[in-house]
Amino acid sequence: MNIGDNLPNLPIETTDESIKNLGDLAGKILVLYFYPKDNTPGCTTESQDFRDLYTEFQKFDTEIIGVSRDSLASHERFREKQALPFALISDSDETLCQHFDVIKMKNMYGKQVRGIERSTFLFDKNGQLIKEWRKVKVKGHAGEVLRAVRELIA
Repeated sequence: MNIGDNLPNLPIETTDESIKNLGDLAGKILVLYFYPKDNTPGCTTESQDFRDLYTEFQKFDTEIIGVSRDSLASHERFREKQALPFALISDSDETLCQHFDVIKMKNMYGKQVRGIERSTFLFDKNGQLIKEWRKVKVKGHAGEVLRAVRELIA
C-alpha cells in the first residue's frame, strides 16, 4: 500500500459479523491499526488508547479497526476484557498483513522472529490511503492519529 492507493476489496473475518469485506468500510474515515498480539502489554495499551478516544473519533465520522493474526475467539475475549467498542480483524492467513507489508523480521529475546510491525493506516471517506505510520511507538500514538483526522476534516 502506498499513499493514494484505495482500500483493497478483500474478504475479512471480523468480530463484527456485518463487515465481510474490507472495501465495505469505505464511506467513513477509517483508522486501520495492525498490532502484534492480543493481551500483550503494548498491544493492550494501544487498543485501550484507541478505545479511550473512540467517542472523539466518532465525532469525525471515523471508524477504528484493529488487525492481528490472532483468532476470532482470541479477539472476542480481548475485545470483551478491554471493552473495545470497535471491531477486530483476524488475519490468521496474513492476507492483509502481506497487502499492507507489515510482516517483518524482528528480534525477540535475541532470536529472529517473523511478526507484525506495529503500523497504522488512515483512509479518507473515499477509501483512499492518506497517511501511514510505521514502526509505531504506542505512547501518544492514538492521540497523534486523532490529530491527523481533525486536520483531514478541517
